[in-house]
Amino acid sequence: MSQAQSDIGLIGLAVMGQNLALNIADHGFRISVYNRTTETMEKFVAENPATPGGLTGCRTIEEFVASLKRPRKFIILVKAGAPTDAVIDGITPLLEAGDIVVDGGNANWNDTIRREKALRAKGLRFVGSGVSGGEEGYSFGEVVLAEVGGRD
Repeated sequence: MSQAQSDIGLIGLAVMGQNLALNIADHGFRISVYNRTTETMEKFVAENPATPGGLTGCRTIEEFVASLKRPRKFIILVKAGAPTDAVIDGITPLLEAGDIVVDGGNANWNDTIRREKALRAKGLRFVGSGVSGGEEGYSFGEVVLAEVGGRD
């Protein structure tokens, strides 16, 4: 991968994931994208070659993690519950203290509390922040990327 490192990443390229990734890229941020189904990622990146920030498609989770600036910041936007846990379990060994995981799914609040405690114990930062807005949220929503403060 010879491209510049991305400001943020996104895992999960269903309708909401694709639109959120485009919103972020359209606001000038380089974003890496990963999807379990590689063909979905490749098609998405090929269909959107001219975003102001740029899209970086990643074929593996290792490539995805390596593509992000430190501290790494990425959004998980997959089905709530076990699929979210599977993504977190798969990526956590590749992360470093201070990296930021944002769960954009509409998780049960008990899952959010459990995940935050488990990741904090590993030195990672976790934000549970369900994303909504449907397809129109892409065009009319706003993107705010901010440094997430740690807990003392």
